[in-house]
Amino acid sequence: MSVKIRLARHGKKGYAFYHIVAADSRAPRDGKFIEKLGTYNPNTNPATIELDFEKALAWLQKGAQPTDTCRAILSYKGVMYKKHLLGGVAKGAFDEATAEAKFNKWMGEKEAKIAAKSGKVAADKAAAHRAAVAEEVKTKEAIAAKIAEKKAAAAAAAAEAAAEQSEETATEEA
Repeated sequence: MSVKIRLARHGKKGYAFYHIVAADSRAPRDGKFIEKLGTYNPNTNPATIELDFEKALAWLQKGAQPTDTCRAILSYKGVMYKKHLLGGVAKGAFDEATAEAKFNKWMGEKEAKIAAKSGKVAADKAAAHRAAVAEEVKTKEAIAAKIAEKKAAAAAAAAEAAAEQSEETATEEA
């Protein structure tokens, strides 16, 4: 039995949400699976990935083959790197403590990158909101200026008409 780590699609049309599962390669995409390893939501920015790290690592060590997308997800979360380091420990290239130190250093750098991206996305969103508000204020000021101009023109016309009428009444009386 060939086991694959792959995505099983859920969610509604046009708004996909995926479960990361270990499944027999002959089973249908959304069908029977052996174990659920986590979830992947590509609709958020950055994409939300919930993964049971230990289960995924265990399945990889048993020989499960991830699909291309799942390989990218597992690599992003560090499962592939951890498997690589454990392979080095098994071959005697370095000891367990060194492997754990390398992995923790890598995870710290990765989390810093993710936090920076989240901060940048939030800052860009706030800047876009401020720009939209500023544009709306400009538009409202332009509309208010046009209305004030029309009111001033109407008031001037009314004053002129009143002045003409008062002149007419003054000439008629004289």
